[in-house]
Order: sequence, then structure tokens, then C-alpha cells
Amino acid sequence: MENSNTPFTGISIQVSLSGYSFKVQTPEGLRISDWMGAEHLFTTPEFQRRYEQVAVSLLTPKMCLVPEVFYDPQAARAALEEVCTLEEGDFVETVPVPSQASVLVFSNSIGESLSKVIAQTVLPLSGEPVRVLPEMYYLLRQLETLTEYNKIVASWADGYLHLAIAQGKSLRLANVFQAPDFTTAQYFLFLSLKQLQLNPEVSTVCFRTPLSPEASMSLYRYFKGVVQL
Repeated sequence: MENSNTPFTGISIQVSLSGYSFKVQTPEGLRISDWMGAEHLFTTPEFQRRYEQVAVSLLTPKMCLVPEVFYDPQAARAALEEVCTLEEGDFVETVPVPSQASVLVFSNSIGESLSKVIAQTVLPLSGEPVRVLPEMYYLLRQLETLTEYNKIVASWADGYLHLAIAQGKSLRLANVFQAPDFTTAQYFLFLSLKQLQLNPEVSTVCFRTPLSPEASMSLYRYFKGVVQL
């Protein structure tokens, strides 16, 4: 068992249908992996230790953000069904997002079990498995850490672009777009910015998922900066 003096203080793991990626906080800074297949799960060295903080996110497109003033626990499933298709057996969950005075309603029922296995394998120092939360939850949390006025945070995997945009402390957009390729993902990114009247030339776009060199260069053509979180 690792002790609280371990230099690797935290790990963030993103899971999709096609595999996973992770970020480990080290004394030298953030170490980011590429996308990895499920076959590497039990041979990934970073998964063989415990951390002070563990976060596991699932890139589920089944989510919606409901303002607290309109949130009704009894109507959570109905609210989610207004924006996505749910199967009869899909389990619906909620998590509060205090910074946005909202509740995130979501379903992790997307036909995978890898996220649960990872949550039971990579443990915090307490030994208790962490809760698997939707990627959108962490996009919204990430907005709180950004200092620029225009805040743009995104993730892209498995044909979906997860996008959160804020100006100052005001959330302008939190949505998931179907984007089978990165060109389509960029289309929805620029369309959202245009509708919100945000200029990419004075904005930095931040991605939580790994970006290929080609994707990064494509974004650099339009944005002031491109950051891999």
C-alpha cells in the first residue's frame, strides 16, 4: 500500500467505449497518457498504486444540466429523456454542481463495464472505490480553475464532442455533440463559439482528452492557444 507521502498525489482517468487515458500529477508536473485499450488495464504501472486523489470519468453522452430551482428528483429520468434516448434498463444518476447552481443528471449505461473495473482497481488511500462520474462533470469543474474570461473546455472520443463554455462566471453552454471525426468536432466547436459570439482568436481552448499532433495543429490555426489539461 502506498502512504500519504507518495510523490504521485493524484490520478484522473477518462474512460470511453474504446479504452481509457489517464493523467498523473507528479513533482515534475502533469503526465498524460495516450488512449489505451482495455487489454492494458492490469499491466499499467500507474494503476498498481494508491493515490491521495482518484477521479474516474466516463464519456457518456447521456447527460443534461438542470438548474437547482427547476430540479425535481422525481422527474430526473424524464428530464434526461428530453435530450437523449434511454433504454428501459438504463440507470439514471445525479450529482450536484454547486458552482453552476445546477444538478447534472446522467446515465452511465452506455454498454461498457471498464469504468467500474477501473474504479475498483485504482483506489485512493482510504481504499474505498470512487464514484464514476460523467466527463461533463469534470468539464464544469475545470471551468472553475481557468483564469481567462473566455473559458472553453472540451473532450472528444468515440464520436462525441463534450463541450463546456463560460464567460467569466457565467456558464454559456454545456452540451454533447455527435461528432464521428475530429473535423466534425471542430465544426460544432466553432458553431458554438459563433452562436455565443466568442472570438477564437482571443480565446484558449482546453482539451481533457489526448489530442493528436494533427488535431492540435488544426486548432492552433484558429485559437490563441491550445492547452492539454
